[in-house]
Amino acid sequence: MSCFVIGVAGGSGSGKSTVTNHIIESVGKDKVAVIIQDNYYCDLGHLNKEQRRKVNFDHPDAFDWDLMKEHIASLVNGQAVQMPVYDYTLDTRSREVINVAPAPIIVIEGLFALLDPVLRDFMSLRIYVDTAPDIRFIRRLQRDILERGRSTESVIKQYIESVRPMHQQFIDPTKRNAHIIIPHGANRAALEMVVARVNAALNKEELLVSDYY
Repeated sequence: MSCFVIGVAGGSGSGKSTVTNHIIESVGKDKVAVIIQDNYYCDLGHLNKEQRRKVNFDHPDAFDWDLMKEHIASLVNGQAVQMPVYDYTLDTRSREVINVAPAPIIVIEGLFALLDPVLRDFMSLRIYVDTAPDIRFIRRLQRDILERGRSTESVIKQYIESVRPMHQQFIDPTKRNAHIIIPHGANRAALEMVVARVNAALNKEELLVSDYY
């Protein structure tokens, strides 16, 4: 199967989902398969709740890389996959799965989407969403309180102890692996450029990323 794979990386709360959703809305959801790295946290069902809370979920080792790579390879080869669903209220995998059908456009979205060289080899377009730390923190705080039942104190503690240092050590350096860095979150001009590149791929036009600089 001929497909165009896009990696969308960036820190927590940077606006990665906004970029992904804009691509879907622009080209049509039937043409896009999305793999969300947050769903590939390792299954911690063998640990009790207290032990799960001690896991550093902002470190690359928290993810099931083998399963994620296997699923992406399957999609590239035209095979549907059963993407796991992660339950953030329990800090382990849900029993539910999401069926992801193959499509001409595949988006890999996640904190470490541009970290692994095997994943990068799949990608025709690599995007890093670069957003100011204070904005990212506010977004994360709001999300974790409203959607994941976290306390303000626990979110702040996690941000200081793991989110911020892991971002500096692992995520921010992946900017150098990007073809395109989107500043200030998902700004309109950058999104239009990305969509133009995706449409060119759908139309099988031989356009290079460098054509847009």
